[in-house]
Amino acid sequence: MSLKGSCLCGAIRFEATGEPQGVSVCHCGQCRRMSGHLWSSAYVKDAELTIQGEPQWYVSSETAKRGFCPTCGSFLFWKHNAEGTTSFALGAIDGPTGLTLQKHIFTADKGDYYDIADGVEQR
Repeated sequence: MSLKGSCLCGAIRFEATGEPQGVSVCHCGQCRRMSGHLWSSAYVKDAELTIQGEPQWYVSSETAKRGFCPTCGSFLFWKHNAEGTTSFALGAIDGPTGLTLQKHIFTADKGDYYDIADGVEQR
């Protein structure tokens, strides 16, 4: 499997090969602030992700960092410091993904202005 994507301006392009895991929507406060609502992603092993261009990395906590385009600001990547995987934004994929949402995460932190009513597992 190969999924290709980019930021809004095209300065950062990426390709995820292998089978994406953890297809989820994050409702945490940090993802809401970075995206303006929520963030959908999947992850692959670091060796299965090729990035063209130079994302800016923001250390958002003691355990993780977030990658975004320094030109247009698109939030593209999330990386846990102790894991050999990187999450990538599903909304940045060119064309259909062929993936199915597996879970909603950090739902206790979700905004009060919407409901989650799709029947997908909530954590």
